[in-house]
Amino acid sequence: MTRWLVTGAGGQLGSNLIALLTGADVVPLRHPQLDITSAAEVREVIGDVRPDVVINAAAYTAVDDAESDEDAAYAVNAIGPGLLAAALAKDGGRLIHVSTDYVFDGAGERPYQPGDPAAPCTAYGRTKLAGERAALEALPGCVVVRSAWVYGGPGRNFVDTMVGLERSRDVVDVVADQFGSPTWVRDLASALIALGSAPHTGGGVLHYVNRGHASWFDLAQEVFRCVGADPARVRPVSSAQFVRPARRPAWSVLSHQSWIDRGLPAPRDWRAALRDCLGRTDPAAHLGNAAPRGTVDRGGAG
Repeated sequence: MTRWLVTGAGGQLGSNLIALLTGADVVPLRHPQLDITSAAEVREVIGDVRPDVVINAAAYTAVDDAESDEDAAYAVNAIGPGLLAAALAKDGGRLIHVSTDYVFDGAGERPYQPGDPAAPCTAYGRTKLAGERAALEALPGCVVVRSAWVYGGPGRNFVDTMVGLERSRDVVDVVADQFGSPTWVRDLASALIALGSAPHTGGGVLHYVNRGHASWFDLAQEVFRCVGADPARVRPVSSAQFVRPARRPAWSVLSHQSWIDRGLPAPRDWRAALRDCLGRTDPAAHLGNAAPRGTVDRGGAG
């Protein structure tokens, strides 16, 4: 039986991984149980657990905060993956490291492929790119999986915010000039498990997102439709109206072709995933997650 180790087990992605791995031989570790920035802790845990597959879902995802505290983001997003990879290179085991669309500058006009030039324009993006490189350098068999616009909870995320705002406001203003690939965290978690369960065919970078793309405005309107609300209550606005410390990419659409080329199950359409997500979620549970102006921090998968 495959032994799994999941870092960041208390976060949005980690929690869903653990839920889907129920019944498997899995060791879930939250930050208090494993500080991935500590070389000694990482070596000890990897040596004791001897995992077959590590999914690194631990990440510093406060995109705006990273602009003023890049060192803290770098420790978790760059140093940590390198330490995990180095420990696995010594003791054996596979590493699946989760990364983000923020490694690109957002100036593209077609879905980004894994081999497209990375040019992050935020501290968060720089630290995540550094983590990709550190992991692949220490463990060439590592697989980096970039995702984007991940939602579904637990914790603060765009879709939950929209559900809360639909219940508390007559109209919601949402940015309409930023485009990406909305991805339900449960689909991402399932995909990562499928990757870890498949025969290992080498390392590299893959993209996994739900199929299709949307603007934040499109996504918000679809949320309203799914909960039976009038989508006309969502109003499109320019990103210029929401100045943030970290610039959001205008184009964050990722191509999932690399995923299919690896022989893995093709992602489903983002609208179908959203309907499934909201059909399994109690909207009343999201009221505490509402954020003003209909925008929230996002950081890829973590």
